[in-house]
Amino acid sequence: MFRFVLAAFISLSLLGCASTSNSGKSVDSRRNSIESMRADTLNKLYKEKPYAADTIERAAGYAVFSNANVNLIIASAGGGYGVVHSNNGQVTYMKMGEVGLGLGFGAKDYRLVFVFHNAPALKRFVDDGWAFGGQLDAAAKAQEKGDAIGGEITVDNITIYQLTESGLALQATIKGTKFWRDDELN
Repeated sequence: MFRFVLAAFISLSLLGCASTSNSGKSVDSRRNSIESMRADTLNKLYKEKPYAADTIERAAGYAVFSNANVNLIIASAGGGYGVVHSNNGQVTYMKMGEVGLGLGFGAKDYRLVFVFHNAPALKRFVDDGWAFGGQLDAAAKAQEKGDAIGGEITVDNITIYQLTESGLALQATIKGTKFWRDDELN
């Protein structure tokens, strides 16, 4: 039974990570795709939380990531991509990956928006990119139908918003997430 669960988890994890891949496209096409995702995500965030626009405008910078996550019983994994925009005009394209342990089942596609309230927090994120934390959420959403419990949290001069695009998931996990520069796009 354990081998079956492990094989299913690995298969679904690879499928989830593959859906965020832009391989085969030109560098400019991949950048344009990421910038389009960024603009769409910010528009959704501003619609749901109008005060976020002012928060981002006053910040040292912000990042927007697209992530696919799969959770099978005791483990979760995910991967994605995104972009960091600083208030001085610098743009850094990044990738992300995450693994976790906890209880849950499901898969979801969601967006993360990080708002860096000062320059050291932004620099630390771009240079080091680690995050470790917990996640408790429920999602049952397809396009604009359904709902998801997302959140907003501020830690270490960074506010993080989560917007669920689609998925069906119920999970409580402890996870580690790594963000790193995308050498091909920078």
